[in-house]
Amino acid sequence: MDWDKLRIFHAVADKGSLTHAGDVLHLSQSAVSRQIRSLEESLGVTLFHRHARGLILTEQGELLFDATQAMNKRLDAATARIRDSEEEVFGDLRVTTTIGFGSIWLAPRLPKLYQSYPDLRLHLLLEERVLDLPMREADVAIRMKEPSQADLVRKRLMDIRMQLFATPAYLEENGHPQSLHDLGAHRLICQNIDSTQVSAGAGLVRELLTYDIERLLTVNNYFGVLQSVLSGLGIGVLPDYLQQDFPDLVQVLPGTESNIVPVFLAFPEELRGSKRIEVFRDFVVEEVVAYRKAKRAA
Repeated sequence: MDWDKLRIFHAVADKGSLTHAGDVLHLSQSAVSRQIRSLEESLGVTLFHRHARGLILTEQGELLFDATQAMNKRLDAATARIRDSEEEVFGDLRVTTTIGFGSIWLAPRLPKLYQSYPDLRLHLLLEERVLDLPMREADVAIRMKEPSQADLVRKRLMDIRMQLFATPAYLEENGHPQSLHDLGAHRLICQNIDSTQVSAGAGLVRELLTYDIERLLTVNNYFGVLQSVLSGLGIGVLPDYLQQDFPDLVQVLPGTESNIVPVFLAFPEELRGSKRIEVFRDFVVEEVVAYRKAKRAA
């Protein structure tokens, strides 16, 4: 197949419009249309359904779009490796992690990374969904479990546990629980057990809810739980890594915590030689070492 036609097809499928694809490709709408018709004729299939609202891929078009999308991601990876310099670090790096870890632990530490590498363009993709690294949805991931794909380089960074926290002002006004049975007199702030989260966290919440807790606030990520706790709304189920950056928070019922949650850094094997990956990995490892030392000293 003609690479130029595939490139144009991918742009049209991605934008859903001949006009918008032409803007991206710097081609006229008629030129784009001719290339699509030519590709359809060469394949002997219809790739798009034409509607007043735009173009919709046919079943055959979906198959071809999946292929061109995979090709584009491979080309992006190859381009990234070619552009990596041994002397300087610059360009885009897409990092995916959870909303909680990314906003509470990682983002506040990034100024140190930018001090050393000001030309690095970091893109944080914060979501609970696990992005597909081999398919180039992201370059590097920090995940709350060991990755299952075999073609990933992975490093265990640290272990965390979910614990209970509240502000001193909240506890002064509402009292310190002395046992799990006392939680019924407080508002519990946590993630809904059916939301996407680490299984250990859901397990702890499930256990806590057996203690007749009537006042409950659920949030779909730990950053929201943290903000609610800081606002004095109640006692929150939160990861223990936040205690270093929020030392005023008080751990409630210290013996109550989840099972260990392992934290892994991972990236595709094909990016092993990437300078950007290397400096980011080293930065995170250094920050984890500093975090561990501070935790032991506390």
